[in-house]
Amino acid sequence: MSSVLEGVRVIDFGRYIAGPFCAALLGDLGADVIRVERTEGAEDRGISPVGGAGAGAVYLQCNRNKRGITLNPTTEAGREVSDRLIESADVVVANYPERALRALGLDYERLRRIRPDIILATVNAFGDGPWGAKIGFDGLAQAMSGNLYLSGEPGVPTRAFAPYVDYATASLSALSVMAALMHRDRSGKGQVVEGALLKTALTLMSPAILEQQQLGLDRPATLNRHPHAGPSDVFPTRDGWIMCMVLGDYQFRRWCELTGSEDLQDDPRFADDRLRGDNGEVLSERMAAWCETQTNASALEALEAARVPAGPVYSPAEVLEDPHVRQLDFYAAHDYPELETPALVPGFPVKLSVSAGTFHRRAPTLGEHTDEVLSELGYGAATIEALREDGVV
Repeated sequence: MSSVLEGVRVIDFGRYIAGPFCAALLGDLGADVIRVERTEGAEDRGISPVGGAGAGAVYLQCNRNKRGITLNPTTEAGREVSDRLIESADVVVANYPERALRALGLDYERLRRIRPDIILATVNAFGDGPWGAKIGFDGLAQAMSGNLYLSGEPGVPTRAFAPYVDYATASLSALSVMAALMHRDRSGKGQVVEGALLKTALTLMSPAILEQQQLGLDRPATLNRHPHAGPSDVFPTRDGWIMCMVLGDYQFRRWCELTGSEDLQDDPRFADDRLRGDNGEVLSERMAAWCETQTNASALEALEAARVPAGPVYSPAEVLEDPHVRQLDFYAAHDYPELETPALVPGFPVKLSVSAGTFHRRAPTLGEHTDEVLSELGYGAATIEALREDGVV
């Protein structure tokens, strides 16, 4: 069976994560994705560098399954190349503010004059409203959604290390592009798909926000303790750390029996998950005392035997060595010209039994496919060389 998006062309003018990862997911599903970046290289190439200046860890993940060209679309000749690319495309991905889209000739009104059924997938930081024109990143969306306030400990707002808002926005955008393609198949019409980092962050934080709106609890941060269940926390053992998450009455009773805490089973402070969350500090102290007598291995073995959810707290080095992670068939090692050893790049994160997403092309080096793509657009070798000498590509 051919890939789901075979025959669909995506032009990726994106940068950093939200736009490029959206395009990468579409590439995983078979789209022909062409990444366009400045002739000197985009600024996102060097994030989390693992090789040369053009081999950052973020770039290698977010630009798999793409061909890469360089282009200066602010010149007259560059704008002509850009227009030919757009004319050949089904989807344009460009996570820029509206003002920047217009400056680059990528605003929707102009795109649909070139190709009437084009789909523009764009992402901004804050959506419409007073902050609509401001630039921003994942961390700012985390901050404005309440996540920093409720993470960490009281008085120490704490950002999540992983840029989850960027990746979630990219994933929602890819889903929405698929919906837009289905709509176009039925109606013949393109549209704008507009994601916003803040909207994604607010979606993910909505239970806490709704709780505040309804109950006005002014809940403080609780570090690693779960506010709605317990014991649910991170605990040191004799040789490491584990996380234990007890949810529901059955798990709580099994935990009590395992840790010798039968006296807590009928304590009214712990009658349900909500109360166990409210009084979680007491439960965490009891669990910490039990863990002090255990190694990671013995604690996890006992918790598993009692059917109480728990797992190890890993460093990235330990993630690489974990037997389960290694057997997930999720990471694949791929050579990259600027790296001494193959890079472990994750594949498509959802398992499809028939129409699976696949890793079939490493991220491109700077301008690697410029000649190839321009040739497909009708440019001859002499013209391409002239464009290169003029700094257009």
